[in-house]
Amino acid sequence: MNSKRGAVELSIGTIVIIVLAMSMLILGIVLVKNIFGSGIDIVKMTDSQLKNQVSKLFGENQRFVMYPDSREIEVKINENGGFGFGIKNLLQGVASQEAKFSYEVVVSDDDLRRKCGKITEQEVERWIATGRSESGLILPPGEISTGKVLISIPEGTAPCIFRLRVNVKQNNQGYATDIMDIIIKP
Repeated sequence: MNSKRGAVELSIGTIVIIVLAMSMLILGIVLVKNIFGSGIDIVKMTDSQLKNQVSKLFGENQRFVMYPDSREIEVKINENGGFGFGIKNLLQGVASQEAKFSYEVVVSDDDLRRKCGKITEQEVERWIATGRSESGLILPPGEISTGKVLISIPEGTAPCIFRLRVNVKQNNQGYATDIMDIIIKP
């Protein structure tokens, strides 16, 4: 009789340990998802949150940075996604006083038709809901201006990957440029 009681106690102890371990595993997964998910969701970020994130990315001599710095975002069909960027005035001398900047987001993918089927550059540019271009950004020396590019993928679009380029100019002269890969998910 004593050996049967020991077997039952061992079984209950094992079950309790398994339940506790599974609970901790699930809580850990949820925590990691929340930490990484909230850091990349640019659509829900306020301007001040975006400026804080972008400011952390600037090095000493960097003119332009993009957020997320992985240089790729995933956007689901029929949902909004996006990315942020920052421009820093590093001009010196006479040209540095209240420099005037502009930017434009363009499709920068020569293989767009091969990768995405019948989608054209003009169609992709129409998906940019806000932040396609801006001019007249006046920045004092050392100051940072941030921008947000929001993309809305319409229903019926096939999953694919394409590249956008952000071109920054200062007084119509090239100042900085960088790319962001957009991954369309079903």
